[in-house]
Amino acid sequence: MFCPKCGSLMHPRDGKWVCDNCGYEMPIEEKQEIVEEAKKKETIVIKKDIETLPYDESVICPKCGHQGAYWMLQQTRSADEPETRFYICPKCGYRWREY
Repeated sequence: MFCPKCGSLMHPRDGKWVCDNCGYEMPIEEKQEIVEEAKKKETIVIKKDIETLPYDESVICPKCGHQGAYWMLQQTRSADEPETRFYICPKCGYRWREY
């Protein structure tokens, strides 16, 4: 639990959350109310529309042979490794990757 006044870590003491930095106190039950309020907040989902992805005409789909595919990059391994390029065929919807 973090202090709403100064942002420091609060510790439980005598049935209350106490901030050692600024002295702010609040009942432990109030923490549950804060957690429930945070759960009620709206979640926004961003959907990637395939037509907004870059298109590469030189790629050939290994499944249907269509020339051209949408692609995106994603870091799938550790940070010191190169990212993985994912392709999506606009004709058959097949997805494949290139390392």
